[in-house]
Amino acid sequence: MSIRKIGIVANTDKERSPEYVAGLRDWLCERGLEVLLDEGIAEKMSGMSGFPRKELASRADLLVVFGGDGTMLRTARSVAEFDIPIVGINTGGLGYLTEVNLNEMTEALERILRGDFSTEKRMMLDALIRRQGRDPVRESHILNDVVINRADLSRIIELETAVDDRYLTTFKADGLIIATPTGSTAYSLSAGGPIVFPEQDSIILNPICPHTLSNRPIILPDSAVMKVTLWSKEAGATVSLDGQTTFTLRAGDSITVQKSPFVTTLVASPHRDYLEILRTKLGWGVGPGREKPLP
Repeated sequence: MSIRKIGIVANTDKERSPEYVAGLRDWLCERGLEVLLDEGIAEKMSGMSGFPRKELASRADLLVVFGGDGTMLRTARSVAEFDIPIVGINTGGLGYLTEVNLNEMTEALERILRGDFSTEKRMMLDALIRRQGRDPVRESHILNDVVINRADLSRIIELETAVDDRYLTTFKADGLIIATPTGSTAYSLSAGGPIVFPEQDSIILNPICPHTLSNRPIILPDSAVMKVTLWSKEAGATVSLDGQTTFTLRAGDSITVQKSPFVTTLVASPHRDYLEILRTKLGWGVGPGREKPLP
């Protein structure tokens, strides 16, 4: 694919984001490329104009995102309907989604502009929340996970769970995680869930601290449609989408989760593969003769 227009998104909470964006903008303009800024970072840079996130994705050939995994998740959700490749530039610790470090940025972009890069299609989920079985009150695309948590710290919640309109069980637990393979290394991993390779389209159903210890994580096919209904009257619950958007649930409310028709297209790092990122993030050791210092 020919890349002539590059959109830039950045975490505006990071003090040095305007500096990073300005440096990349100048580097790209020197090479005759058109640079488009997200309106959030444009406001931080005097005299610059920007675009709403969706319009930015519709105009650009490539999105460059400065920040961490949280910034990548927000960007992925907001541009889900656009099949645009996204490259994450990590401005903190090594991230699962922001695979390119700052000191590798120009080298990586040179390769991308030459067409010397590969992409990964990451499965997403669609979540539909209904208030007591009535019309939807919230719809969203998710890259990592849907998490239902108890609202009252002293009580467990009851979550009636069905798969493809067939009753599975009623989880009595602190909560329930529904995750993509990308999200398998997020909250689900902390709750004892399996690591699933991103290329493997599947859905993880993982109860959080279940009252019945035989309730274990389940890996479902990507065709599965899950419906979870809250029946706890006293406590209520909250549902969190990618850990960033929260909605309050009451007794009788339900959430339906299924594979999204949209995917997130990530540009793979030319410097490290998924196994190295996984090994580094989880602090796994290496055997004799396999030591490889991080860049």
